[in-house]
Amino acid sequence: MNQLWQSFLSDNGAEFDSETGSRFGTAIDEIGAVSTDNVLIDLSHLGLLRATGEDAKSFLLSQLTNDLNQVTESRSQISAYCTPKGRMLALFRIFIHRDQLMLQAPASVIDAVLPRLRMYVMRAKVVLEPANDLVSIGLSGPDSETMLADQFDGLPANPGDAAQTGQVSVVRLAGPHPRFLVTGETDAIIDLWQQLSGRCSVAGSAAWSWLDIMAGQPSVVPQTSEVFVPQMANLDVIDGVNFKKGCYPGQEIVARMQYLGKLKQRMYRAHIDIDTRPSPGDSLFAPSFREQSAGTVVDAQVSPEGGFDFLAVIQIRAADEGELHLGATDGPLIRLLDLPYELPPAKVG
Repeated sequence: MNQLWQSFLSDNGAEFDSETGSRFGTAIDEIGAVSTDNVLIDLSHLGLLRATGEDAKSFLLSQLTNDLNQVTESRSQISAYCTPKGRMLALFRIFIHRDQLMLQAPASVIDAVLPRLRMYVMRAKVVLEPANDLVSIGLSGPDSETMLADQFDGLPANPGDAAQTGQVSVVRLAGPHPRFLVTGETDAIIDLWQQLSGRCSVAGSAAWSWLDIMAGQPSVVPQTSEVFVPQMANLDVIDGVNFKKGCYPGQEIVARMQYLGKLKQRMYRAHIDIDTRPSPGDSLFAPSFREQSAGTVVDAQVSPEGGFDFLAVIQIRAADEGELHLGATDGPLIRLLDLPYELPPAKVG
């Protein structure tokens, strides 16, 4: 983590945990605030990877599921890094900051996949390195666009759009309210935090993760590395895979599932009324699957209504049947919720 940024946040009331990231209060209070109000969010739990060199884009094009040629100063994208068997090792938000490609994912994931990516650079003219000189923060809420417009001109209009303004890059993301990812040099972000924090609540990583859950946006963490094929996490629905681009690790498996296979699992949004937060990688069970797992938790955060909201990749048949339990066949009952986007009909046969 950027030490200057961490010191600044600590001086302003933040506490840090190696597993859960930063927080300024309890998770229930921070998520309760972000569900309705304007909230400024520290994103120290996310890492940034910088790709530079004349072959940076072509190298990443050969490694990731999406078409990096579509990443511009005005457009970001999500893209997965897979094993040869098509299982996701990482899921990146990719955008341009000051003419450089930036890949954002949980810091623990970047630490794990960076050596693997570097192995395949070979003679390509590309340098991959952590961008520890940069800081990212989030802003979400009914008035978040107005608040940022007071600071910058030309904000992105639609989810996925990006803008370069002054010393920072701004990406608009999906969410229950207008939501923005802001990245820049440490001094610029400290100044922006000071400008905005007097006008809204502040929160840590749990609030941002809850917004991703509400938006149906998956994540890959060490506990779920090599578990999901991109389509299981709905990447084909939310523009995380380009099926017309060239080869990348796992491309044959991903394409075969899209065109020839029958997808048996999809990601769903759900709620459970228990006291202990489900962990990524926890199993779900359904009567028709008996002792066999019928799903896997992607991420979970405390719900403003009590209990926990979460995303899970679930066997489509089990989801259609409707009865799902966490942890065991007789475990706590799960209630499925609507996603903010439509899933295509499952293939028959």
